[in-house]
Amino acid sequence: MNNQKQQKPTLTGQRFKTRKRDEKERFDPTQFQESIVQGLNQTGTDLEAVAKFLDASGAKLDYRRYAETLFDILVAGGMLAPGGTLSDDMTRTEFCLFTAQEDLETMQAYAQVFNKLIRRYKYLEKGFEEEIKKLLLFLKGFTESERNKLAMLTGILLANGNISASILSSLYNENLVKEGVSAAFAVKLFKSWINEKDINSVAASLRKVGMDNRLMELFPANKRSCEHFSKYFTDAGLKELSDFARNQQSIGARKELQKELQEQMSRGDPQKEVCWQEEMKKANLSEQAMIGIIWTSVMSSVEWNKKEELVTEQAIKHLKQYSPLLKAFTSQGLSELSLLLKIQEYCYDNIHFMKAFQKIVVLLYKADVLSEEAILKWYTEAHLAKGKSVFLEQMKKFVEWLKNAEEGNPLDGRTVVRLWSVSHKSNTDCVFSTEILKLCSNLW
Repeated sequence: MNNQKQQKPTLTGQRFKTRKRDEKERFDPTQFQESIVQGLNQTGTDLEAVAKFLDASGAKLDYRRYAETLFDILVAGGMLAPGGTLSDDMTRTEFCLFTAQEDLETMQAYAQVFNKLIRRYKYLEKGFEEEIKKLLLFLKGFTESERNKLAMLTGILLANGNISASILSSLYNENLVKEGVSAAFAVKLFKSWINEKDINSVAASLRKVGMDNRLMELFPANKRSCEHFSKYFTDAGLKELSDFARNQQSIGARKELQKELQEQMSRGDPQKEVCWQEEMKKANLSEQAMIGIIWTSVMSSVEWNKKEELVTEQAIKHLKQYSPLLKAFTSQGLSELSLLLKIQEYCYDNIHFMKAFQKIVVLLYKADVLSEEAILKWYTEAHLAKGKSVFLEQMKKFVEWLKNAEEGNPLDGRTVVRLWSVSHKSNTDCVFSTEILKLCSNLW
């Protein structure tokens, strides 16, 4: 028998000591703000010294955690409360963007401060964009002078690529738009942006983020017209911006017209030329622009045969149906040339149509859509480089025939083509003069 007492089990636990680095630090921007404000007060208006101070302070202060506080101080002199007012219980500095001189040169110098700071601390880039978005929403809380400085700075930053044009979405805030704050701010912003770059750079940046078609939204709904936009910005000295907006609206109108026309054609609805002429006037489009829309819609409304030998026949049959519509929008020589260039481009881009070019042109010539003058003009000087050698070779005999018909044939060239076509298809006993038969045989 074992006289030894059995040892009783004991419950033991292990205390885990939280590492200092894992402790959750309380968000308290007070000390951070005091450090930044003190440094800015010491550097004063010397922006080179400000940039050096901010560069050095990033190693000691937590920029990542207090990015919003940092940018608030640099712009407004202290932390901003909701609405754009300065927090009363926080230390402020008089050396910030809002207290600086209101001129482009000073704003360019401030832009350099922000540029250097963000290049040095890349993680601040996103926070800076968010800050600009927030500041734009707070515009009503700032004075007119403060808005002007912020607008100039924002335009310079956009021109330099420091921020994305997506920040402009804040300007579409209903209250800012209603009170005219957005439009007035946009004038100053775009002026400084175009001053740094040009309208092409502005247009590219706006397109990149889908803002190119939203400029009208800077105005209330009852003033959201191309005429009002154009007058407002032209009077403010920004004619290039108003021209850009007008062009964008025209592009939008074209897309809508093309979509509607294509849908009708796909359904097989009869096309009324008069209705589309009215639509063209409403959209303020030229006949040249409209013929391009019609051609694209006509060629997009059908599924084409993949076999080259069959697609030409299909195209001729399809285009015959819409030749009256095409004819209604080729009353001018420029419109005819525009259509010829569209046909050339289409046949080049769609390889199955390469051999169909000449037959399409002859069909439209017979249907009074294209004139001798337009075809000859296209052939001699107005053609595109795309597929030039192929298409000119295809058209060579037809063009020679047109020239001969113009010079020596008593009958109209189009009449000869129609007569040839009838006799060729019906194989009847139509009697032609030797001269006409000779002309027709030269055509193909």
